[in-house]
Amino acid sequence: MTEETLEHEHSPSAIAARLAEPPSPSYLRDWVLGGIDGAVTTFAIVAGVAGAGLSSKVIIILGVANLIADGISMAAGNYSGVKAENDDYRRLRDMERRHISQTPDGEREEVRQILEKKGFRNEDLERAVQTITANDERWVDFMLTEEFGVPKAERSSLPAAIYTFAAFVICGAVPLFPYIMISSNSLAIATTATAVVFFLIGSLKSRWSTARWWSSGFETLTIGLVAAASAYLIGNLLERVVT
Repeated sequence: MTEETLEHEHSPSAIAARLAEPPSPSYLRDWVLGGIDGAVTTFAIVAGVAGAGLSSKVIIILGVANLIADGISMAAGNYSGVKAENDDYRRLRDMERRHISQTPDGEREEVRQILEKKGFRNEDLERAVQTITANDERWVDFMLTEEFGVPKAERSSLPAAIYTFAAFVICGAVPLFPYIMISSNSLAIATTATAVVFFLIGSLKSRWSTARWWSSGFETLTIGLVAAASAYLIGNLLERVVT
């Protein structure tokens, strides 16, 4: 039976080197969310305007306006969201420090019950409680992770916003290129190119789940095309009603 390739080594030296490094935050989520939103919203505008039978010039103007305005809006929203998460992290950390200082016995009992649920018993339990609570910062870290589920890697709000904006603009610009190049089959080319973007983003998104890359790719592709088709039909319907 062929051994599966693992993500990292497990030799004592490799483990020591890996654990010595602080956990690094991942901004992949910000890139994926920005990319999906950029591709979906811009192509929805392109499809909606095309469905209404308007000119390529109108499509380009509305598409570029969407890229800038919605890209900034989404980046600002993500910036505020990540900042709020970081503020909440600091609030919880200060709260735990205060509780440990004022009610150490109660906080120690919380550690004991958490460890009991993990299977610690008798002398092993008391030894583990004593070890964790012997250092206040280690104690606080333990409570933040085990009681509140706070991740150890803290993301920065500015990089999160930049990644979101960049992904939004890059992926959202794809549906506009055929119209900028003045192709006679602009909508068909834009649909194909955007479908590829949807699939690639979905495949990348599979890193966060147990789904296979192709399954995640087709899922995102389906969601994006449904949104685009809805926008096209609505635009076409409005064009008939208004005119």
